[in-house]
Amino acid sequence: MAFKLKPFYDLNPVPIYRTLDEDGVLGVASKNGTIRIHKDVTDPKQLQDVINHELVHIDQMDPDSDDTGKFHYDNKYMYYKPKNQNKVTVTKRSPAMDGHPSLGHEKEASNKKIQQKIKRKYDAGNI
Repeated sequence: MAFKLKPFYDLNPVPIYRTLDEDGVLGVASKNGTIRIHKDVTDPKQLQDVINHELVHIDQMDPDSDDTGKFHYDNKYMYYKPKNQNKVTVTKRSPAMDGHPSLGHEKEASNKKIQQKIKRKYDAGNI
């Protein structure tokens, strides 16, 4: 008889690196599915908040996910399509606009309920 064992620890399949060194940027979710966090973030609560926020961006960029809106970016523009809507918002990239809290994908990533849902989905637990 075969059975599966669930590990007694939380396992997050998203690689997280503490290598970011940009002023004013705490975290970045990349299209390749990795998260980079500023190397000077030392507070455990702030670290977990940044990870939760960036995990939502990872989910937004996952073409197979139906839990969040769709987000994509290239060198010139950011594209965001909210969940259950057909309108795509296109925003020109600039240092002032990248990560701006008024953008739709940033509002969604800052929503605590969505963060908890995505955190459970990725089985991130407390890091």
